[in-house]
Amino acid sequence: MAVGTLSASPMKLIIQIPCLDEEQTLPATLADLPRSLEGFDEVEWLVIDDGSTDRTLEVAREHGVEHIVRFPNNKGLSAAFQAGLDAALKLGADVVVNTDGDNQYRGEDIPKLLAPILAGRADMVVGDRQVAHIEHFSGPKKMLQRLGSAVVRRVSGTKVPDATSGFRAYNREAALQLLVVSNFTYTLESLIQAGRMLIAVDDVPVGTNQTLRESRLAPSSGAYVRRNGPEILRIYARYQPMRAFTTAALVLGLLALAAWAPFLIDWIFNGDSTGHIQSLILGAVLFIAAVQLFALGVIGDLLAGQRVMTQRMFERVRRVELKLGVEPSHYEEGQRSGEPETEPARVERIGA
Repeated sequence: MAVGTLSASPMKLIIQIPCLDEEQTLPATLADLPRSLEGFDEVEWLVIDDGSTDRTLEVAREHGVEHIVRFPNNKGLSAAFQAGLDAALKLGADVVVNTDGDNQYRGEDIPKLLAPILAGRADMVVGDRQVAHIEHFSGPKKMLQRLGSAVVRRVSGTKVPDATSGFRAYNREAALQLLVVSNFTYTLESLIQAGRMLIAVDDVPVGTNQTLRESRLAPSSGAYVRRNGPEILRIYARYQPMRAFTTAALVLGLLALAAWAPFLIDWIFNGDSTGHIQSLILGAVLFIAAVQLFALGVIGDLLAGQRVMTQRMFERVRRVELKLGVEPSHYEEGQRSGEPETEPARVERIGA
């Protein structure tokens, strides 16, 4: 939990930008980012190239991006986010800001994200886009955004109103502890993890820029609902397995009683224990399913405990790697502003 203010020692901020074919939008994104900020001695940029097939890398170097993590093929937004955090930590970042390569978020709002961290009030800050007022978001998308945020607030114990916002800031401790395993999106899971660990979470209102391109997470609102809806349910079951499976088991148990009701009523009031074979069979099937769901909840709860232990081990491994000076994976030096263009310098991975 954040206590007091950050150390007076030299501070480095790294702004990371996950990218996939952002040749057209990346220049506007970078032009909007700060090169110096009060409270930081260094402000550097990191682009995570998630298997781009256009000139994203060249554009990043031409615009003075200092650090690049490059995947040879597409790994997905969650993997890019996780790789960015890992690289930023190993490059000495005290605070990491995550933004998008499509210029959705305003660079001028970065100081707002950083203020609670610099003041020692938070370890992680989420930018609230105030989704209800974003005109280009469809009704179903707004509804799912609200549903996802409500589920995350319930599971994580946080009060963040815009859980799907990717505009975030993390101090070093928060970045060290996060481990995202979702294949689709990091936003919900990382927030749940933060709320369940010793990470103080805050949110601040931020604005958004005019849309330069459609979202690539889903080609349409319907596709967004189809992909994000199951993901919300999956995350809820992963982090609250007893509650999720016990609730489902209770529903099936009540349905089993309803199926047995005709037999029970006839037997108790009329003394007739014959007939109603179909109802008895249906009730038995539903009851067995309810017992199985409850058992899955118990198993899921045990696995949730193992997940916490794994996450703590991962955090300790990260700390050891930082102590040993292990280089970031898939890392290349970028092109600093004013420097002559050179061949990208690769950093060999230890143990590769």
